[in-house]
Amino acid sequence: MINHIWGLLAHPGREWRNIDREKESITRLYAHHVLLMALIPVVSAFIGTTQIGWHLGGEAYKVAMPTAAALGIVFYILMLIGVAIMGNVIHWMSDSFASRPSRRRCIIFAGYVATPLFIAGIALLYPKAWLLLMVGIIALAYSARLLYVGMPAFLRIPVNEGLTISGGTLAIGVLVLELIIALTVALWGLGFDDYAVSWSLFR
Repeated sequence: MINHIWGLLAHPGREWRNIDREKESITRLYAHHVLLMALIPVVSAFIGTTQIGWHLGGEAYKVAMPTAAALGIVFYILMLIGVAIMGNVIHWMSDSFASRPSRRRCIIFAGYVATPLFIAGIALLYPKAWLLLMVGIIALAYSARLLYVGMPAFLRIPVNEGLTISGGTLAIGVLVLELIIALTVALWGLGFDDYAVSWSLFR
């Protein structure tokens, strides 16, 4: 797993070809990559919200540990489902192409494309809105690069066709990510004394 992470960040084209040669299954993808990587934002958010707290208006709002643990589980499950959803979206969007990849390949592709977003979850250790926004934009940009490079290298979709899918997938991916974040923040608000504090994160 570590080799793939470094390879995707340092030389994505070569790493996509290495992943392709492994003939990985969805079960192995989740067991060796997604389940572990998704823990990064969950554990970081648990520590950040219980020990440091959300910084709003010069004040820090912390979440009770039992609440943070329960909501962390919800956040974790949503991310695991999100990977599968994005894999199916890619499979659906490639329906009109002669070189349409299998659903298995699309879900595996989505799992690895999400790597920068999982790593960016470290920023939740210090939950300040400006920091999360900055790190999130960088992570999305790198995920877009993995999409563009991986379409021909892993999914075997020509570059000209891959541009269409990459753009559409990125747009839908951002929407899915925003829905997960919005739902999680809304639920996380249950841990604040003032529920309305959670929604001020979007202002």
